[in-house]
Amino acid sequence: MGPALVSPAAACGPGTEPTLSAIQAQQTARLLKALADPNRLRLLSIVKAGNGGEACVCDLTEPLDLGQPTISHHLKILVDAGLLSREKRGTWAYYSLVPGALEAASTSILSL
Repeated sequence: MGPALVSPAAACGPGTEPTLSAIQAQQTARLLKALADPNRLRLLSIVKAGNGGEACVCDLTEPLDLGQPTISHHLKILVDAGLLSREKRGTWAYYSLVPGALEAASTSILSL
């Protein structure tokens, strides 16, 4: 008996696997854009390694050799993507990883 023939319409139809919704695709794209910058990856690493898992914005300019406005821009993108949280203490802002954010990002990527 020969191989089973599949009609061209069946072969080109949509799969049965779940796909991303438009909203999920936008959220995942925002996350990937936030992670797609070497300076932002370094900021995440520095914050994660900081005392108590946090870092003051005042301590982030020197390791990256970037100006404070540029650092603040990158931090805002990481906060908006849900990777970092920001807490104001006096005149300084302290950043920490959102609990479970990196794991959720990994799951999001792997579910594509």
